[in-house]
Amino acid sequence: MTLGSDVERLFHGRGGLIAGCEQITIDWYPPVLLFTAFKEIAPDFRLQIETLLKDLWSGCWKQTESINLVFQQRGQGKSSVELVSGGIPAHHVVEEDGRKTVVHLMRGQNHGLFLDMRNGRQWVKEHSKGRKVLNLFSYTCAFSVAAMKGGATEVVNIDMSKGALAIGRENHQLNDIHSGVRLLGHDIFKSWGKLRKLGAYDLVIADPPSHQKGSFVATKDYARLLRKIPELVNDGGDVLLCLNAPQLSRKFLMEQVEEECPELSYVGQVPNPGTFQDLDADRALKVLHYCKS
Repeated sequence: MTLGSDVERLFHGRGGLIAGCEQITIDWYPPVLLFTAFKEIAPDFRLQIETLLKDLWSGCWKQTESINLVFQQRGQGKSSVELVSGGIPAHHVVEEDGRKTVVHLMRGQNHGLFLDMRNGRQWVKEHSKGRKVLNLFSYTCAFSVAAMKGGATEVVNIDMSKGALAIGRENHQLNDIHSGVRLLGHDIFKSWGKLRKLGAYDLVIADPPSHQKGSFVATKDYARLLRKIPELVNDGGDVLLCLNAPQLSRKFLMEQVEEECPELSYVGQVPNPGTFQDLDADRALKVLHYCKS
């Protein structure tokens, strides 16, 4: 492991490639290390990991400072988080490929930026020049920032969470993006008319939660979403469909598209970052690129 200037995953035990560490991840949100256990782990094992991280810190970071370490315990629908050592910036801003993002390590399970989607954001940046973009389930608008940095003419972001959109607004400002962006705090499934009126779009991004009660459940709602895509995207336009549900395969998503949205043609899959290697690719994040013929 090394500690660079960019936010990144350092250790992806959840990929199943290292026996005994299947529930462990370690992330670097400069200047803070985040150690997450997705199931309860033994105290001595936790201490062993924290000792290794302190060794990493002393060898790679500012040796005059004590380690900034946060531990998050997840599992069985519960989550707890504690500051083990050091501190966290009051206004914690991290960078990824030159883009700035506000993160909140002590607040909930999601911190403001999904690290496994790094290549997806890079793909969007590379495919946005001169294009109008629709960012469905926009969360804190990381895709939108990437699109605008890539030269998009306009990005329409929509998400039910007004709190996430408020962070998204700040993220645009941090990156000196002050025009060309819309933030809509609406239920997507009740806003098709508005989205059509603001369209059509050259690129549509759909990165929904896999299972969020009252918002989106992939097994039943992805089909509903796909039926609306053709009326939103221009002919020849691109669609990026994302699925991060370990229990649902790439085949599930491709069959949904074939059945509900035959106007889309499969182009390829955006690979996940190298640090997110998984023993079973179907359990990992799926990011599929389609084109409307």
